[in-house]
Amino acid sequence: MASFAPPWWLSNPHAQTVWPRLARRRRLVEFRREALTTPDGDELILDHVDGDPAPHFILLHGLEGSSYSTSVQGPLSVIARRGLSATVVNWRSCARDPLRTLTSIPNRRPRFYHSGETTDFDFVAHTLARRVGPLVAFGVSLGGNALLKWLGEHPSQSILTAAATLSVPYDLGAGAKYLERGMGPFYVGSFLRTLKKKVAAVVEQFPEVRKIVDVEAVMRAKTFREFDDVATAPLHGFRDADDYYTRSSSLQYLGRIQTPTLCVNAEDDPFLPPEVLPRVRAAASPAVELRVTRRGGHAGFVSGSTPWNCRYWADEFIVDWLVQIVAGQRS
Repeated sequence: MASFAPPWWLSNPHAQTVWPRLARRRRLVEFRREALTTPDGDELILDHVDGDPAPHFILLHGLEGSSYSTSVQGPLSVIARRGLSATVVNWRSCARDPLRTLTSIPNRRPRFYHSGETTDFDFVAHTLARRVGPLVAFGVSLGGNALLKWLGEHPSQSILTAAATLSVPYDLGAGAKYLERGMGPFYVGSFLRTLKKKVAAVVEQFPEVRKIVDVEAVMRAKTFREFDDVATAPLHGFRDADDYYTRSSSLQYLGRIQTPTLCVNAEDDPFLPPEVLPRVRAAASPAVELRVTRRGGHAGFVSGSTPWNCRYWADEFIVDWLVQIVAGQRS
């Protein structure tokens, strides 16, 4: 087990999951923003933290997050404090207006992003590697799933020296089903509120999307499976939700990874069925180091004796691990 234990006042997994989103600041670092034109004529918004590119970090946020997500701002603050440089990739439709961080910047194409989308990351990673040299990468939740999938798709890559993920679901179908019970609908409903608005906006901007997306069915969706069946799948070329989950889950790619990779998860993650982690351990290649804590929730891992002196264990642990891997390879 990795060495994390929650404080007495925040031992519940749902409290661990929700607390950082309520208590942490979303502007811990200053960004330099860049709009990078993609090969298909869209744009990706990159937010850079300037510093020493040794190593340069590339960060991938989770579902409906952005560079202002607390799960990204936390590790960024550690990176900036050490004088290092970083780039956050805002997935398509996820970049926030710097003056109004609750307002998303729309993209130019009738598509979004999803858990198995790796072409945008591949494009950005190659672009940054040409500028600054080898990178290290960190992905949280959906971003971590995409990162692991990319690593498995490119086992002989030389762009990333090391990688790390936090709270990846690994098996998207199992995760979607798990979130249909207990507190799951509370989390899913929060995500679907913004996702449905994005679908409506895309249909208004690109009327031809109505031929493949049943907007009324999208608005009725109450689970991830229902939404993915009528929105994610048709917008991104999948047959249905099952096809999307099967082709996009990172679990099947873990055995191909050759890059040193750290995967951090909590056993009590409300987004992760308990039976998935043993499958992850069995499937992972020797290059993958799986660190599992008993507690921590989903991208929580909050410690501290009182609410006024919180520390975020995973931020420090993951940045330390990546820096040490790079240092070890250079020595």
